[in-house]
Amino acid sequence: MSDQSDGTGGLTFDKSKKNWPNELNVFGALILIIIIFEVLGAIYMQQSLLFDTRDRFDSIFNEARLRIIIIQVAIIGIIAIGVTQVIITAGIDLSSGSVVGATAMIAMSFAQVAEVNGGPNPKAIFGEWALDLPVLVPLVVGLAVGLVAGAVNGILVAFARIPPFIATLGMMLFARGVAQWWSLGNPVSFPTEGYAKIGAGMMPVIIFLSLALLFHLIMNYTVYGKHTYAIGSNEAAARMSGINVPRHLLLVYMIAGMLAGLAAVILTSKNLTAQSGMGLSYELEAIAMAVIGGVSLFGGRGSIIGTVIGALIIGVITSGFTFLRLGAFYQEMVLGCIIVGAVALDQYQQKRGAARA
Repeated sequence: MSDQSDGTGGLTFDKSKKNWPNELNVFGALILIIIIFEVLGAIYMQQSLLFDTRDRFDSIFNEARLRIIIIQVAIIGIIAIGVTQVIITAGIDLSSGSVVGATAMIAMSFAQVAEVNGGPNPKAIFGEWALDLPVLVPLVVGLAVGLVAGAVNGILVAFARIPPFIATLGMMLFARGVAQWWSLGNPVSFPTEGYAKIGAGMMPVIIFLSLALLFHLIMNYTVYGKHTYAIGSNEAAARMSGINVPRHLLLVYMIAGMLAGLAAVILTSKNLTAQSGMGLSYELEAIAMAVIGGVSLFGGRGSIIGTVIGALIIGVITSGFTFLRLGAFYQEMVLGCIIVGAVALDQYQQKRGAARA
């Protein structure tokens, strides 16, 4: 029986060229990593990483460790959702971590209480007009700061035609400087009760998964998503097909900046303080989540689901090394190898796809 079947207009479909969903490959890698840690845990620790072997929980899973794994990747995962869209356009965003630091300082300044232990707030940045404000105010301020930073990135990339690496590198340095200048390096603390609830408990995870679902739908079923993939696949062809490439790139970078601002709000709410060093290296971890999740650095390929799985892979590796009581430097070495391997695999798949086309 022939492997080919008739298609529209006399075209044929070759089953041998049908692509296996990349998300399944990434999910398989996640399962493999879990199995490796389970085996190492059984050999060296006589314990399980993810399963309850001591009847401490109502289910077969170690719920406490699962909760830690998910929470620790949720905030950076929110950034990674925006970074994923940027990378799909064949761009890069090196500024998201610094934008988190700057946004954290500025947003927390509008989330402070007026009194601490019966006296005036010793960490107050502004006067009484900026104290005990409704929670919506610092939230909007945080989103606005991220949005402005993303808009500057987008203008530099889309209209000034500055390479994304240089444009976002400049924003990275500028935003980190703003974070350090805002309160001269002093922490900004004592948020209102309403603000503290934003990042309490499992709220970061709920927000992360909700945004992941939202942008998965947007990227797969809207014009925005189709244009994003089209620009990353072939920008010249996208222009010729009528897509307003500069305007769309501006929108992509603005969304990425806004998500970084939201991550800063959640982070400061969770920690109940803001410090100028917040967000350090977050941009690299967000890019790592996307790349490990199968997003091509060459643009045009990748998905939000893949990025979510990539975030879980990093969470499992981080928790696994802690579980095995190994130093953090081993974790960084392994992640470095995984990232290089993911990019090498992506190049191989592209060459193979071009050869089969």
